[in-house]
Amino acid sequence: MAEKKKKAAPAAARTRKAPKAKAESKAKAESKAKSTPQVSKARVSSAADEFRTRSADELGDALVKLKKEQFNLRFQRANGQLEKTSRVRIVRRDIARIQTVLNEHRRKAAQV
Repeated sequence: MAEKKKKAAPAAARTRKAPKAKAESKAKAESKAKSTPQVSKARVSSAADEFRTRSADELGDALVKLKKEQFNLRFQRANGQLEKTSRVRIVRRDIARIQTVLNEHRRKAAQV
């Protein structure tokens, strides 16, 4: 009934991988990075660019529409009827984008 307990391994056997292995993995990562083609850093079209193409009147109409939608979403959330909770965030950010573009238009008009 007396079971023999395993003796603890010596401290040298319990150590992690040798530092040599880390150096090899770093070398592999560096060679892989060198062989990967460079991606051009061309400007990607943003949502604000879409708004910049519109006139101030169109932006104003879109802003009114989004503010009404935000109002309705706020009531739906309060009543527990809101299904797409992510829509609140999207609408809030679109409102901010439109306001930013409108301010850009106003600054350009004031400079000229």
